Amino acid sequence: MYMPAGHLSLRKGRRSIPGQIYLLTTIAAQRHPLFIEDEPARIVARCTVRQEYWGDARLLCWVLMPNHWHGLIELGERDGISLVMNRFKSITSKRIRQTCAVDAVWARGFHDHALRRDEDVTVAARYIVANPLRAGLVEHIGDYPYWNALWP
Repeated sequence: MYMPAGHLSLRKGRRSIPGQIYLLTTIAAQRHPLFIEDEPARIVARCTVRQEYWGDARLLCWVLMPNHWHGLIELGERDGISLVMNRFKSITSKRIRQTCAVDAVWARGFHDHALRRDEDVTVAARYIVANPLRAGLVEHIGDYPYWNALWP
């Protein structure tokens, strides 16, 4: 199977370490702003908050932007990072295609960043959920409907 060099570089050096916290990013197919529409955005949001879709990983925070998704997860003992993300993307794609006329929802691959010991998890979470503010989508994060975090 052919994979562009960019896709392969995303996987280079990827490790799944139980208990490790990862910042994950996945983009919409062709970077299309699919999630500016309420129905696909609501579907992704409903799927994101369902713990069973994350397996034994723990979702710490997330935000859905018009053309991408960011999340902070802590891996469990069983499921690797690729399985966790592929399950999430597969489930959300299936649900969206059941109700919306789209062919592809997500681009191939995803970006991951393992937080280092010196990186503050709450700072990373605040950075993630502040994306709509930095993008100018809202003036107050409480006005943006597609995010959540374990911390206030």
